[in-house]
Amino acid sequence: MNYAERARTIFNQEITELQQVALQIGKEFDEAVAMIYDCRGKTVVMGIGKTGTIGHKIASSMASTGTTAIFINAAEAMHGDLGMINPSDVVLLISNSGSSQEILNLITPIKRIGCPIIAMTGNPGSPLAKEASVILNVHVNSEACPLGLAPTTSTTATLVMGDALTICLMEKRQFKAENYALYHPGGALGRKLLVRVQDKMTTDIPKVSETSSFNDIIYEVSNKRLGMTIVVNENKEATGIITDGDIRRAVQRYDDLKNLKAATVMTRGFKTIGPQQLLTEALETMDASNITTLPVMEGKKVVGIISIHHIIDFS
Repeated sequence: MNYAERARTIFNQEITELQQVALQIGKEFDEAVAMIYDCRGKTVVMGIGKTGTIGHKIASSMASTGTTAIFINAAEAMHGDLGMINPSDVVLLISNSGSSQEILNLITPIKRIGCPIIAMTGNPGSPLAKEASVILNVHVNSEACPLGLAPTTSTTATLVMGDALTICLMEKRQFKAENYALYHPGGALGRKLLVRVQDKMTTDIPKVSETSSFNDIIYEVSNKRLGMTIVVNENKEATGIITDGDIRRAVQRYDDLKNLKAATVMTRGFKTIGPQQLLTEALETMDASNITTLPVMEGKKVVGIISIHHIIDFS
């Protein structure tokens, strides 16, 4: 058997099924987002077996993106873990068949506690669905498993539906990179997201006046080793920037370099960044503009320079 070809077939099969699941999404999804967003407590995700594993991931994704959430195994819930649930919570019950006894056993006690139920199921006519306030339909026509037994396509659909919920809630909360960093302080990711430009910029700023000579420009760029210099006017306000590239172009364009002044060579309207902005924002600006340094500005005053090397060395 050509297993690479078989793998592509499985991918295509699952993609096709996901497209059908997407077409099924309607106003009930808006209701689920609103219910979780307006919840004064937490979102409790519950499942068992393979769907329980998916449920655990959904709860973890929500918790890391601003939606307070926990996962409770359905079997453990019946032996005391229901005590983690409060009337102010929303419960997301996951069952592809909607008939899993472990899940159905939870419905009555959850309702007695007073929590609304969102059902994520592949069977909108199931006993679970009939007891839910909102039904998220993850029905698929067939599993990728050739026997049609092992949860494959159905768990993929459940996972993607959970991702869609998570991202929509994240956007509704206007969850930003710095918020994400608060929940991920460990490791390189958290460090990068938390660090601001002022933490890594240099305050040894290369600087020339608009009337500085070409020789002075070259000396300042070479001396500070940042591949650029700021140009300031008589009021010490930044009016331009001169980079290595500007110097090379000037050499090609002008014959009388001795009398060339900074104001003639400099680039006006240059890209800048603020000291309180994130290091990741500086990197995005550099990438978008194909540059390697950014003046750090407070008003019209340059307070530092951040270069790609500062970011790479930190990474």
